Amino acid sequence: MNTGQRIRSVCAAAAVTAAATLGAAGSAPAATKWLCGPGVAHDPCRPGLSTTFYRGWDARAGSARPRRDRDRGVDCFYVYPTVSNQQSRLATKRLDPEIRSIALYQAARFSQVCRVYAPVYRQATVPALQAGTTTRRDYLTAYGDIEQAFDAFRRRIGRHRGFVLLGHSQGSYHLQRLIRRRIDNHRALRRRLVSAVLLGGNVTVRAKSDRGGVFRRVPTCRHATQLSCVLAFSTFNETPPDPSLFGRGESRLAAFLGLPKGSELETACTNPAALGSSRSVPLTTVVPTQPFAPGTLIAAGISLLGLQWPASSTTFVQSNAAFTGHCSRAGGAHVLRIASAPGTPVPKASPTPEWGLHLVDANIAQGDLVKILRSQIRAYAGR
Repeated sequence: MNTGQRIRSVCAAAAVTAAATLGAAGSAPAATKWLCGPGVAHDPCRPGLSTTFYRGWDARAGSARPRRDRDRGVDCFYVYPTVSNQQSRLATKRLDPEIRSIALYQAARFSQVCRVYAPVYRQATVPALQAGTTTRRDYLTAYGDIEQAFDAFRRRIGRHRGFVLLGHSQGSYHLQRLIRRRIDNHRALRRRLVSAVLLGGNVTVRAKSDRGGVFRRVPTCRHATQLSCVLAFSTFNETPPDPSLFGRGESRLAAFLGLPKGSELETACTNPAALGSSRSVPLTTVVPTQPFAPGTLIAAGISLLGLQWPASSTTFVQSNAAFTGHCSRAGGAHVLRIASAPGTPVPKASPTPEWGLHLVDANIAQGDLVKILRSQIRAYAGR
């Protein structure tokens, strides 16, 4: 049995064990507990920003400590993806290592341009997802925590500051429901929405349009200074299989959360390195050097990708043009199709081909996303 087979076997065994011990959906939400935000001790969303830069995969181009931008009146609200290793259908609000790791991987770099707030929520867990036992009630319980946290976030930042929404996977789905229920039809909040980064969550639009699917009024972003818009994509490096979990406009989770579906809809793709274009361009990839929480199912999934990033003593490594990417409609799916540059390893789909490169969605073009948010925040502050 090779390493990949052993990891898959461990994951499968964990899922079976979880299925026998799964708990029921939680009760009414308690007060919001913050993973990240001003005043949070050991905030994983606000580490040092020291970075080692590479041209391509491993041609070192120096190191630096990027400065955080001055406050321009915009804060970020981050909802993390399915990551909890707890052996229950719904996670508690315990600050487990994998929760802190995912914040470092996905949200910390955005602290360059905004204060990042992130609530801890009772999410559907990885073991429950693998066992196929999650229910609509579970996801609505999780969403209730997010909606309550968003209201607490708004109270903390006040009435006059703008906000960015950041999410991936389960987090993106919850934020889609939040935008539909609380922002899309609310002119004042829509005006305060700088943008929403909703990765790996099958955001839908009408075919060849920038809206008309999950949102009526909030469009996808077509240029870097556009406001009140959405950045969304799912990553593959080959034509997605049919069926695939991403890029085809529908999912079980979307149905649980009351998000729309239909043959006239397609999954949105906005390439953050070339907004409004379908051309293939170099991406700016940013990844922490700290390994993801060891012994967790997400760590196992990351190892299956086969990407061993260059070692460094800095907090992050940034690879410029190690990958290229373009929005592709091959095979009837709409995804960010990436290719490895010469000398860059070719990542493998994880945990199965149906998932594609879901586990790198938040990092594959993180440098490009930070650049766009900086432009959008400056545009918001200057209007």
